[in-house]
Amino acid sequence: MDKRIYLCLAHMSGKEQGFIKEAFDTNWVVPLGPNVNAFEDELKHFVGQDKEVVALSAGTAAIHLGLIQLGVGAGDEVICQSFTFCASANPVAYQGAKPVFVDSEEDTWNMDPVLLEEAIKDRILKTGKKPKAILPVHLYGMPARIDEICTIAANYDIPVLEDAAEALGSEFKGQKCGTFGTFGVLSFNGNKMITTSGGGALIVPDESTKKQTMFYATQAREPFPHYQHEKIGYNYRMSNICAGIGRGQMTVLDEHIAHHRHVHALYKKAFEGVDGIMLKSNPDGRFNANYWLSTILIDPVKTGTTYDEVRRKLDEQGIETRPLWKPMHLQPVYATNPCYVNGVSERLFNMGLCIPAGPWVTDEDVAYIVKQIKRCCKR
Repeated sequence: MDKRIYLCLAHMSGKEQGFIKEAFDTNWVVPLGPNVNAFEDELKHFVGQDKEVVALSAGTAAIHLGLIQLGVGAGDEVICQSFTFCASANPVAYQGAKPVFVDSEEDTWNMDPVLLEEAIKDRILKTGKKPKAILPVHLYGMPARIDEICTIAANYDIPVLEDAAEALGSEFKGQKCGTFGTFGVLSFNGNKMITTSGGGALIVPDESTKKQTMFYATQAREPFPHYQHEKIGYNYRMSNICAGIGRGQMTVLDEHIAHHRHVHALYKKAFEGVDGIMLKSNPDGRFNANYWLSTILIDPVKTGTTYDEVRRKLDEQGIETRPLWKPMHLQPVYATNPCYVNGVSERLFNMGLCIPAGPWVTDEDVAYIVKQIKRCCKR
């Protein structure tokens, strides 16, 4: 195949340029303006649950501002999902706090509620205080067991900061991911469901929290005619230009979600009966993943090959794939952090690949990808 098939390339609606031009024509090229306000309103309408949304420079910034408002500081502990990208845990370290890692369960690959409760009890026993927050992730767009996680959190009166960076449009029991916790996080990085080039958003409970978030995101400037600062702030607001891209992207968000689910359905049908290849799918009717990336597990015994051999061979055939996230408790930077593990995420990391699913992936591409994966299997 002449062309290269990428995991998830950005796809423009064609309307982005109009919003960007409007920003230039009106000289709104700063981190506020009509596009920012409109983008936030559109996101608020999309996620529902009477939440408010603040557009920011990155999903990582959103996590950081959520932690700040939950009072996370030096000496605190935050329970984090181990099986995820580093941006889910790094902002905890920014605050001088300690990430405590919890492994995944088999059904969703996300935070195991049983291990979560064990971790909470053990941290209280060992430190004399409970963790300051819980940070579950909806990995690859698959909703976590968020109802169980929130119930446990409520029992111990610990707030939930919900990382839905990969899960825009995913639902659990018909409710959008990112709206279950005290705060929710979205990402609009170049490879996400929609993009603003870079960018992210914090989903917040009400208007007063939105104002507080915006205060911290604009250098914590107090309302004086001169520059007065009584708290540490950050330069985290989204620009009016990037928000213009986001407004154009919102017009194709539903289309993007439908496409990712369509691609997953094609993979599911194609891999039926293929021994040793398991495609990750919704565990039951309560889960409705956006399938940001489709993911497979490759059993080396049944297929006679490894995920890394498949990755390299597909690369030679013009197909981009990516190993699943390396768990945080295995990362050198977090080698000494407390962790509560069951072996699930480590096993998944040693067996799994992300395969192309983005808006530019055609039905013919899927057929070609499946054919090449099957060719890799020696048994």
